[in-house]
Amino acid sequence: MSDQHDNESPAHLSHAGAVVDKAIEYMMGQNLSSLAIASALLGGSMALLARSMSDDAIIGILTNAIGSVRSGELHEHRDHNGH
Repeated sequence: MSDQHDNESPAHLSHAGAVVDKAIEYMMGQNLSSLAIASALLGGSMALLARSMSDDAIIGILTNAIGSVRSGELHEHRDHNGH
């Protein structure tokens, strides 16, 4: 049985991010809208979190995400990547 923290290492996070990037690239190639792709990814992410986290922990993650939107952090990231 592997330790859960081993699955949260920078290498695993980077690998998971690369897989998600490829999935997004594939869906864009299928002419799916950005909204459809993002909605599907968010819904899948929420379902995955619900399997292993309490509602309070999920609310904390969403609260942090809302803070990033309100602070403009997401737009700063987009602007630095030329999108």
